[in-house]
Amino acid sequence: MLELALLMAMTLSGQFEAADTGVGGRLAWRPNPVLGVEAEMTIYPGDFPGSRPFSRGRVEGLFGVTAGPTLGRIRPFAKFRPGFVTIREAPAPFPCILIYPPPIACALAAGHTLAAIDAGGGVQVTVSPRTFVRVDAGDRMIRYPGPVFEMESRRIQEGSFFDHDVRFSLSGGVQF
Repeated sequence: MLELALLMAMTLSGQFEAADTGVGGRLAWRPNPVLGVEAEMTIYPGDFPGSRPFSRGRVEGLFGVTAGPTLGRIRPFAKFRPGFVTIREAPAPFPCILIYPPPIACALAAGHTLAAIDAGGGVQVTVSPRTFVRVDAGDRMIRYPGPVFEMESRRIQEGSFFDHDVRFSLSGGVQF
């Protein structure tokens, strides 16, 4: 069975203590009632973070698996989806202090593609024989480059490191 869905996602960034909202789509193949393979693309079009933006938009691509039983019209599932987050360059010149290592926002302001992993779960409800709604929640782990200085925590990260974001999405779609 193939599934095509439109979605709205909200991410709460642990690194920058800010929320980000995006829209996207998902294509999934369910070879049996338990397993699914999916690809999801989400565009976060706004400046991020709001007060002093270092990014004028982000693109997220997640590709992975879901697993969970189908219980009538309801399918609770767990998900594991590696992928990427592309951070577009700053919307305006981004002033940075000349220190080493640079603040993380300065390291990202020119644009960067970062590895990401989304792990979590959700529930999908079949509304009619061809339509469904789905709610997801997960931990989006992003691998940031190093060395950088984390302004909020006042820590120096000597090498690349992972940080955690809370990610929610609501989607609806059709099944073929």
